[in-house]
Amino acid sequence: MLPGFLIVGAQRGGTTSMYRTLSQHPDVIKAVLHKGVHYFDMNYDRGMSWYRAHFPLRAAARRPGLTGGGSALTFESSPYYMFHPLAAGRIARDLPGVKLLVLVRDPVERAYSAHAHELARGFETEPFARALELEPERLRGEVERMIADPAYLSHSHQHQAYCARGRYAEQLDRLEQIFGADRLHVVDSGDFFTKPEPVYDGVLDFLGLRRHDYPEFERHNARPRSPMTPDLQGQLEDYFGPFDEQLTRWLGQVPSWHR
Repeated sequence: MLPGFLIVGAQRGGTTSMYRTLSQHPDVIKAVLHKGVHYFDMNYDRGMSWYRAHFPLRAAARRPGLTGGGSALTFESSPYYMFHPLAAGRIARDLPGVKLLVLVRDPVERAYSAHAHELARGFETEPFARALELEPERLRGEVERMIADPAYLSHSHQHQAYCARGRYAEQLDRLEQIFGADRLHVVDSGDFFTKPEPVYDGVLDFLGLRRHDYPEFERHNARPRSPMTPDLQGQLEDYFGPFDEQLTRWLGQVPSWHR
């Protein structure tokens, strides 16, 4: 099998929770071994045979009782796909017709969460405020280098783009140009975590999956951390404000963190 849909981002936006929720659907078969294959961003040189090996055989989708009479889908979740400059084009070429699921979260909280995540994994050594100061210099020229040399893997672009990754509308507009709006579905993670049932129903409708008994909704991958300073919080809110306004078109309403 190959994926019928992908969760492509955003990092630290609730992708693991959505992945585990959708994995409970009787008509969905998740990727083998782990949720994120990272083929279209980090491992594209390995080829489609390598990618296919991460998914169940088509015969698995035909096992009696597996799909409850529906059509089985498989999928994966690699939250770097949305931000990587080459991933979307590669996905469009190799998975024609695939649908993309995007989760967005308060970008201020996402940036702070991402920093704690990268710090814990050893990919960041600077405190949050200093990392934000360094971000423009760290990212300068990286996208251009990645485009010029598709084999180049940028540490800073993947692990230290705290503000850039939170400019969701830029990334969604780029995805729309490649896939069209009808193959994109954007979820506000704040709504998903507070009232998951209608959000989940909307995702099923988008994917063409039948509704059934609600799964167990859980929140995963939350990391404890000290509160952000009010000054820094305010600076980031001002920075992201114009980008957040553009999300209304995608969400159909004001983002949850502005209500």
